[in-house]
Amino acid sequence: MKDIVLFIMTFLFTLLLYELFIVKRAKNEKKKKEPLEVTYLVNHYHLDLKKISYPQLLQIIAITSSLDISIVVTIILLIPNFFLEILVGFVSTLVIILLSYHLVYLFYKKKGMIKHE
Repeated sequence: MKDIVLFIMTFLFTLLLYELFIVKRAKNEKKKKEPLEVTYLVNHYHLDLKKISYPQLLQIIAITSSLDISIVVTIILLIPNFFLEILVGFVSTLVIILLSYHLVYLFYKKKGMIKHE
């Protein structure tokens, strides 16, 4: 039960930080400095920003990244050895981020919002 509460609290705290510092800033800036996640999705998966609702994309990124961080924190706290925590945390972070943004790509691909289709 303690792990579930920690997961939910980590998710909500991270989502709040994303909303305040990433989503709100990206929506308000006139110059449209894209968050790194948007740049990754556009360059790697050829997301078509002309077809996508930018605020919706920012919300999906905030939820996805918050979920990723919560999962990694939960996994790390289940491991008793410090060095193993570092190793598992590093590897799981990479795998979870790549997997989750691939799922975001599949979501937008299904909606037909990818270039070259």
